[in-house]
Amino acid sequence: MDGSTLRVIEITGDPSERGRQYGRAAADLIADSISFYAEALPEQTGFTWDQLRANALQWLDLSAAVAPELVIELEGVAEGSGQDPLDIMILNVRGELIYDAGSKPATPVTEDDERDAVDGCTSFVLTDNAAGDGHMYVGQNWDWRFGTQKTAVILRVVQDPLPTIIMQVEAGQIGRQGANSAGIALNANGLGGRFDAEIGLPQTFIRRMVLNQAELHDALNVLFRNRPHIASNAVLSHRSGFSINVETTPGRNAWMYPTDGLLVHGNHYEAFIPPQLANTYRPVSVDSLFRVPQARHGLDKVRAAGSTAEARASIRQAMADHLGYPESVCTHPDTRRPAIRQWSTILSSCVDLTTGDYLVSNGTPCNHEYELMPWNLFDGPGSAHTTIDTPLLEAKL
Repeated sequence: MDGSTLRVIEITGDPSERGRQYGRAAADLIADSISFYAEALPEQTGFTWDQLRANALQWLDLSAAVAPELVIELEGVAEGSGQDPLDIMILNVRGELIYDAGSKPATPVTEDDERDAVDGCTSFVLTDNAAGDGHMYVGQNWDWRFGTQKTAVILRVVQDPLPTIIMQVEAGQIGRQGANSAGIALNANGLGGRFDAEIGLPQTFIRRMVLNQAELHDALNVLFRNRPHIASNAVLSHRSGFSINVETTPGRNAWMYPTDGLLVHGNHYEAFIPPQLANTYRPVSVDSLFRVPQARHGLDKVRAAGSTAEARASIRQAMADHLGYPESVCTHPDTRRPAIRQWSTILSSCVDLTTGDYLVSNGTPCNHEYELMPWNLFDGPGSAHTTIDTPLLEAKL
């Protein structure tokens, strides 16, 4: 993209070839990511890098049993980038590793550890004419360690016969947030917590498995039929106008729907509080308690937009809100914290599920414009039709 340092990568072929292409195209960023976490994770967990690699093996084995093609792709990433597969796996289980650090009980013992274990994001959906231009929009501010911002990439995965995916990831990750050519979008937010010693699937694998689906019920089944290792919020949307928010945990799930066409979710439970946490629950990020209503208030103004340009500008303005700065909807590094544990909005996404335009700000949306990605979401194998066809039910005579 002109004028942007955000790297965009397209990969195609079988899983191994896709991984090698990805690894070669992002080799320098993957090395930077490993270097960052080689400092950050031992500092936070108390484990050496070799111990973290040994811990990551349990998720590699489980993921190979559940989603072998994704592990093959991950191994291709390692081969293409010249890294060890376990190092790449660490990049895909960094939240799970933090929660499991030192065999601590259910949750980290300090507020900083709790916050640093999850992506602190603000996700949104605008549907049912909640946007003045009549389009359906989904997206989020992706908040994570400021030191990882330079390693964020936009990845397009062409994987015929599966849907083509566009997603934002840290270099080396095989899944995170995005949308696919079948018109299914996934946005996600960390919730914090794990409830027992049983191993569950990493979030990167679950999210990629969702985006691999061509049918809405199959995508929803991924969230309900697979046990995650840690709790996370998933906003699942379909270009027909449907959206559901699922708070997923290693125990039960709970769900909610947009109100008046608008849905916003952050990093605290809204649909329910898991019984395992009920007596002691505190939000993983207290700023989520004002980020969510503040973003909702700003996004409600998109109803008044008279054009698509106005709607998108209004969305960006809402996601650039600074109430509670620096821990605001648009998050900036808090210089009171050590540099390695400072947070920021890594990027902001705004996906038009009506037109297929995929827009991303390379950093905080307050000072970075939304940039149109070089591909339309609905191009490529697995593409949704231009219109949503609803078959008529014929009465039986």
